Amino acid sequence: MAELTPSQLDIVNAPPDARLFLSGPAGCGKTTAAIERMRALLEAGVPGDSILVLTPQRTLQDPYLDLIHSPALAPGGPVTPATVGGLARRMTDLFWPLAAEAAGFARPDLPPVFLTLETAQYYMAHLVRPLLDEGYFESVTINRNRLYSQIIDNLNKAVAVGFPYTEIGERLSAAWFGDPAQRRVYADSQACATRFRQYCLEHNLLDFSLQLEVFWNALWPQPLVRRHLSQSYRHLIYDNLEEDVPRAHDLIEDWLPDFDSALLIYDEGGGYRRFLGADPDSGRRFEGLCSQRSVLDLSLVASPEVVSLARSLTAAITPAVEPSAVETTLESRGQPFVVQYRSDGDQPEVPRYYPELLDSVADEIAGLIQNGLNPSEIVILAPYLSDALRFSLTNRLEARGIPWRSHRPSRSLRDEPATHALLTLAALAHPGWDIRPSAFDVTHALMQSIEGLDLVRANLLTQITYQRRTAALSPFEQIKPEVQERITYRLGNRFSSLREWILGYQETEPLPLDHFLRKLFGEILSQPGFGFHRNLDSAQVAASLVESVQKFRQALEPAGDFGNLGKEYIAMLEDGVIAAQYLEAWRTETDEAVLVAPAYTFLLMNRPVTVQFWLDAGAAGWYERLSQPLTQPFVLSRGWSPGRLWTDADEVAASSESLARLVSGLLLRCRERVHLGLSELGEGGFEQRGALLRAFQKVLTDEG
Repeated sequence: MAELTPSQLDIVNAPPDARLFLSGPAGCGKTTAAIERMRALLEAGVPGDSILVLTPQRTLQDPYLDLIHSPALAPGGPVTPATVGGLARRMTDLFWPLAAEAAGFARPDLPPVFLTLETAQYYMAHLVRPLLDEGYFESVTINRNRLYSQIIDNLNKAVAVGFPYTEIGERLSAAWFGDPAQRRVYADSQACATRFRQYCLEHNLLDFSLQLEVFWNALWPQPLVRRHLSQSYRHLIYDNLEEDVPRAHDLIEDWLPDFDSALLIYDEGGGYRRFLGADPDSGRRFEGLCSQRSVLDLSLVASPEVVSLARSLTAAITPAVEPSAVETTLESRGQPFVVQYRSDGDQPEVPRYYPELLDSVADEIAGLIQNGLNPSEIVILAPYLSDALRFSLTNRLEARGIPWRSHRPSRSLRDEPATHALLTLAALAHPGWDIRPSAFDVTHALMQSIEGLDLVRANLLTQITYQRRTAALSPFEQIKPEVQERITYRLGNRFSSLREWILGYQETEPLPLDHFLRKLFGEILSQPGFGFHRNLDSAQVAASLVESVQKFRQALEPAGDFGNLGKEYIAMLEDGVIAAQYLEAWRTETDEAVLVAPAYTFLLMNRPVTVQFWLDAGAAGWYERLSQPLTQPFVLSRGWSPGRLWTDADEVAASSESLARLVSGLLLRCRERVHLGLSELGEGGFEQRGALLRAFQKVLTDEG
């Protein structure tokens, strides 16, 4: 059991029938108190399967899962961790006969098919692609996968907020103040959303939005469903409720009287998932619905200097966001500075070019590690983590022997080299797909697959052995001896083993693609001498790819009219459909590795570190929204009045508020120090002049 403060103990030892609303800034021990409250309930004899732990996303459940899976717990039914979306899916699956006809599905006698983000985009592409040829979205210049995902996002926001999906285009158009041509884009988006929803109803397909709509509109009002849930779960712990959507809050408000006890946890200053529909203002309602309110405002993470910096920066960015009322019992850690932006000497100049900045960051991290700081206590953050930045930075870390890991949830599986290698080998093993990989793809597949094979020798091997017309590899033994020596017999033997494995597979009955990938990974690529044996990142990509293919197959097999599913999956990835969220990508943490991630990704991991590096501090990406021509998260929210115009003043106010929340959230998850990554010219080659940099200049000038 963790050592708790008196305020935390009050939460843990509250009466077993208490309804508590617990609030406070990040780093004050709210989740720790909730975990110990759950432990106390279990030790008091409360059945584990009567406790429901709700979070807005599954990745926030990890601290609870550590206790749930602990062997120290008394035997009994397991606690149920869930999201409202996951709960909706389970109930829809369980009570499908009740839901199907009421929701308007064409074939209520057939089972439902639940779609992932990937398979939803696949069907969306199937429906929208012909419309693009007819002139839809002519003025929109974004990748098709982003176009599909924004239409799906509109459907999700409609059901999350609680208005009919048929009003999406009307609401967006009514708030638009600009080029009238944009209203045509909103009309096209509405037409595509309507067509997609009708297609789903005709084929028993349930994307995320339809799962929620079926649950809330067709199942929750049913006495049988409500009685089942109320009898199953008697105790509720709802963490990070400020990151959830308004309809989830509606559900819990309606359900709350049925629980024997409830602990609802609100993170002051949260709301980082607004772009996904999070509504912290809606979550405030529970403060008046609970019989007891508790506040934890003593930071157990941030030093006094960091807390002071968080307040000053928040005030400098915008007075509209009140600084978190957080105190700290921690003693000053004696840091001569909390913000560092010069790497050595007393007054050295700020680097002019961005590569020089990356060199200084890598050198500083190497120094911190040499002085005894665990690499896992260091995080490098940027507003966006481009492929170029990730490559440049991680190469510098590797050159200094610094272990690292990175996580970008928005990164498509198709962008991963390991994915390219696996799917290229799959195409070579299935000549009947009529996919002829390029020599470039085969070269890189061999590099990824054979340990120690460099680009030059991989290219030479491909040029000699690969026959694109037949998508076949010729034997290594047929290569001239002098060239064999150049490639080396050791690498040649590994190539021969890989080739023979492919030939042996071709003599058997073809497997579904996910089964094939498991076989390929287990029997050859994960073995000593091959590329996935020591490369844990590639192994993780392989696991995510297998899961992705499996879900794709399970969603499309019932339809039965899409031809070869393996070939279809590769075509889908080539079309840019992004990967769904894979929990293992979040959970896999090397104990001693520097994390490289986008700022918001780190926030949603909800873990503290000792030192943070903020790159490109003058970039607009810290506060400007991504361009989303088909949607608008603030207009499609419950707090927005339909018909009101979204003006430049609204945009500036929203950007400032988002930046203040981001900065405060990052600092309250920082124990000691922030290194501000500054160069005269940023990553894009422009001078550093962004709002974050101006706020730092104001704070540092005032303190100086």
